[in-house]
Amino acid sequence: MSKMEIRLAGTGGQGLITGTIILAEAGIFENKFVAQSQSYGPEARGGMCKGEVIISDERIGFTKVTKPTFVMALSQLSFEKYCFGLDEDCFVLVDETIDVPKEYDHKKFMKLPILATAREKVGKMQTVNIVSVGAINKILGLCSDESIKEAVLLHVPKGTEELNLKALYEGAALVK
Repeated sequence: MSKMEIRLAGTGGQGLITGTIILAEAGIFENKFVAQSQSYGPEARGGMCKGEVIISDERIGFTKVTKPTFVMALSQLSFEKYCFGLDEDCFVLVDETIDVPKEYDHKKFMKLPILATAREKVGKMQTVNIVSVGAINKILGLCSDESIKEAVLLHVPKGTEELNLKALYEGAALVK
């Protein structure tokens, strides 16, 4: 890996901003250069939001994602806004509930049951961000299992560590 520009987009309240913070933290544990940013509408919960993180082996000159190498969309609106016009080498991950038009022919594309995994296998929708982090790290090979686990444990509420580690492992298990 030389430089990964990652954008996570969905609905406010899904914890995607925290997801990018966790990915950035894990990058720091791996002695990488990182930059994290976020944006969301005034409605916060329920409105569209995005979090971005750049993880690089070299110094980062510009701290905003300009040419994503990975985009994840967890809502229909975020798919429609962020998953078109991407470079063909950008990897696109969407939740299985996204209605993807038949003509969408992005070369590197994957659908996974991220929301269903949080709800049904982990048992808490609040873990959708950690399920996502597990899947993203498995797809991209950003960090060691130990670094991603340590970063998750730093950013989840006390008393939920076991639940969130289950979410992390379930997310990774989605990627075949």
